[in-house]
Amino acid sequence: MKRILYIMGLWVGLAMLAACNTSVEPMERPCRELEDIDSLMWKQPDSALKVMLEFTESGRADSLDEFDGHYCQLLISELLYKNNYAQSNRQDLLKAVDYFDNGDNAFLSARAHYMNGVGCYERDSVVEACGEYLKVLEIVETHFPYVETQDFAALQPKHLPRFMTLTYSRIGELFASQFMQEPAIACFKKSLVFDNIEPCSPNNRSCLLLFIGKQYYKLSQSDSAEYYFDEALRQLHDTNNAVFRDLVSYKALLDYDIHHHVEAPIKDLKRMIAQATDENELLARYTTLGVIYSLEGQYDSALFYLASVFENNNDVVRQRAVSPYLRTIYQNLGDSLKSDQYAVFIADNELSEGENKARVSILNELYQQHLQWEQDRAKEEEHRRAVQRNRWIWMAIAGLLLLAAIAFVVARRGYGKRLKLQQEESSKQLEAAQDALKAKEHDALLTKVTAIYQDKLGNKAKRIFEAFSEAHPEAVAKLKAAYPDLTDTEVDVCVLSHFAFRVKEIADILELRENTVAKHRSSIKKKTQIEAVKDLMQRFI
Repeated sequence: MKRILYIMGLWVGLAMLAACNTSVEPMERPCRELEDIDSLMWKQPDSALKVMLEFTESGRADSLDEFDGHYCQLLISELLYKNNYAQSNRQDLLKAVDYFDNGDNAFLSARAHYMNGVGCYERDSVVEACGEYLKVLEIVETHFPYVETQDFAALQPKHLPRFMTLTYSRIGELFASQFMQEPAIACFKKSLVFDNIEPCSPNNRSCLLLFIGKQYYKLSQSDSAEYYFDEALRQLHDTNNAVFRDLVSYKALLDYDIHHHVEAPIKDLKRMIAQATDENELLARYTTLGVIYSLEGQYDSALFYLASVFENNNDVVRQRAVSPYLRTIYQNLGDSLKSDQYAVFIADNELSEGENKARVSILNELYQQHLQWEQDRAKEEEHRRAVQRNRWIWMAIAGLLLLAAIAFVVARRGYGKRLKLQQEESSKQLEAAQDALKAKEHDALLTKVTAIYQDKLGNKAKRIFEAFSEAHPEAVAKLKAAYPDLTDTEVDVCVLSHFAFRVKEIADILELRENTVAKHRSSIKKKTQIEAVKDLMQRFI
């Protein structure tokens, strides 16, 4: 009853907000009430919705904010979304998008595009939604290029890291829904980076790790899937939630796939079924358990669970997932009539396969364009840094040349032995300077790699290898030329071992299990006939 009253109140409020779209004289700052509602929304969206209803019904609705009422419309859209309501102020939100795009508040512009993407997704416009979410990333990366760094986080608009966590999660879920696992994994990993700066909730990190593990499972990369499932369980704060039940279910399925265990996974899945809190979760558990029973040839049990899933007409995706198993089961039971019914359903739902492929192709093109945009920005930034670095190098060279010239003049004023001694001393100083420079470069590289490992940002492996390649651009090529039998992963292990990382640390960086890394080290020793893997890379530097 309360939710109905909220909706009725919103419609009244939206009617009163018609005045928001008329031009008003800018005030010195946004309305304080709106700022308070915005701040409350990030912590308690249900309470913020109540406050917004009271505010829009008051006489203050005629002078809302310095953004011609568009800030208020954006907040309404966000509050509807965060309280599980449909976007009832769609047209006003679209006006807010145009308004903030032409203004100078990048954070509000990004939020407006995010909410527009939500509205597109609610209307099954997946491609448009993806375009809006990627637009959010470009706005933020253009105006706040250092948002990922811990030190700069305090200088960003409030809740920007959390907003980026939600954005990357939303894009990851979109790609996952279209079975685009690799871009989904990349987005969820970026979401982890921002969640580390400003956590969205106590269990959000475990939820993101679960999502990454699920994508690796769909790619049949069991080792990586198990790594992320284990990490998610380790970082979970409590067990009385759907994330824990999902993790147990996927661990059970993984145990069945890898080790072909039957009794333990079925027992765990039945335990999770008993703890399910809604129909959607129940059907998910039914699907997993029914598939295992089907693969084990226990058709009566499989039919009990899979038929229950299929008969739920509200979930076509799950119907498509279980229908091949049901067709096969009835084929094996000799019931051709039932088998043909499911075959017809499968054929009817495959008619849109071409459309799905076209949509995935467009989504992939949008994502690749965004990656190219990121690479271009990275190149621009690297060029800027290179120019600055070269400037310092030339200044250092000029300083050395000046010192050398002074030393030469001083030496010329001496006599015989004194001149010789001075020349020898200058030579020693130059050699010492060169040795010190090499030692400083090595120490700088080691410090940089150690900092990368110890920080809480993502893409550790990529950033470590880029740092090593920048310092020793030909080392990896020489190693591969000397030992062509080494795999890419074994080469990565050699590089990380050069920095004296332990097996556990290497496993964490490469996102592998420790026993997998140990096997790679053993293989390297056999192929190279070297006693210590950490000494191998030194030969080629």
